[in-house]
Amino acid sequence: METPEPVPDMNRRSFLRTSAVLTTGLAALAASLKPLMEMTDFPTAERFMQKYYKEMSKTDMEKVLKRIADDVEQQYGLRPEVRDYKPLNGVEYVYCLNLTRCIGCRKCVHACVAENNQSRSPEIQYIRVLKLPHGSLDIEKADHNYAPESVPEKGFFYMPVQCQQCKNPPCVKVCPVHATWQETDGITVIDYDWCIGCRYCEAACPYWARRFNFTKPSIPKERINPNMSYLGNRPRRQGVMEKCHFCIQRTRQGKYPACLEVCPTGARKFGNILDPSSEVSHILRTKRVFIQLKEEMGTNPRFFYYFDV
Repeated sequence: METPEPVPDMNRRSFLRTSAVLTTGLAALAASLKPLMEMTDFPTAERFMQKYYKEMSKTDMEKVLKRIADDVEQQYGLRPEVRDYKPLNGVEYVYCLNLTRCIGCRKCVHACVAENNQSRSPEIQYIRVLKLPHGSLDIEKADHNYAPESVPEKGFFYMPVQCQQCKNPPCVKVCPVHATWQETDGITVIDYDWCIGCRYCEAACPYWARRFNFTKPSIPKERINPNMSYLGNRPRRQGVMEKCHFCIQRTRQGKYPACLEVCPTGARKFGNILDPSSEVSHILRTKRVFIQLKEEMGTNPRFFYYFDV
């Protein structure tokens, strides 16, 4: 396992100050920030000035979690349970997906949206399900707009794609304020309060796994999931990035991701690769066919695809 990155020397405020020097001064900076200032969901001073996640004490985090709960209660009329779930010792999560069993029903897509408080209008989806003809793995030409009522179709197979939780994540390297990083259990996370919305991570990701909130996310009050995590499924705001985080609010409590639980064919397998008796360890030892998407790029995904052979 890689050791955690040290606390960065540059934070959002120092980044913005440096940006001002590198441009034509404060006037240029103000002009560049004008679209953010016009957002209906611009961060409050309290949120903007909070400490970096890795610098926060337990007391600091408790104050932040209370602020988030207060905000959710004011907006949605219910009091959520917001926690900061830490990585479990001796755990490195991987995902295995059996392409022979996947029928392209997209139940995983919608379970993910419901569990993780993703915007419904416009709807943000972390999982894309690609339809490919047998014998082809050209995902750039795959169809992800097929009619789900027609599946499964003869002559095709289906490949769900989401964040691959890379061991060498290019998205982390390009973030100028360290708002995204890889945790010890292999999950790459985003601090929505620290994200400045530059979208560098979105451009760097070869899997199109990150989503940007161009507008203020909209979630019906009756559909809010009140079991929330700071680095996971708490409501996001306009102007920040988000992505799959392996349902951190579930998996760090010993549960399965929502996408796995809803799969009607058992195509999805998830677990701790460091445990030799885990199902994912058995799959990686015994199956003969493995596919890691775009492995030639050196990202080393923790998401494995295989067929029954």
